[in-house]
Amino acid sequence: MCVGSSEWIICSISMHKRRPKRSRLQLYLLKRRKRREEDMEVRNLKLYMENMSILEENEKLRKKASLLHQENLALLSEFQHRFSCVPLPPLP
Repeated sequence: MCVGSSEWIICSISMHKRRPKRSRLQLYLLKRRKRREEDMEVRNLKLYMENMSILEENEKLRKKASLLHQENLALLSEFQHRFSCVPLPPLP
């Protein structure tokens, strides 16, 4: 707290100190950096969403491949069973 007149002058000067004004170039660079950061966040989000959709599609294809593999094994087993009972013709 400021008491005397000389202290009051020093106190009022110290209370009203402001940080130095930034130059136009510094403000421009700061805005540009912030804009780049925002652009990177948007790109990052888009890539994340694309990645998630690719992973989802991959899981669907994996399930489909598994079902096709099971069907293939069943058909192969049926084929082997049908033709294992049929005698082969003798060789000439």
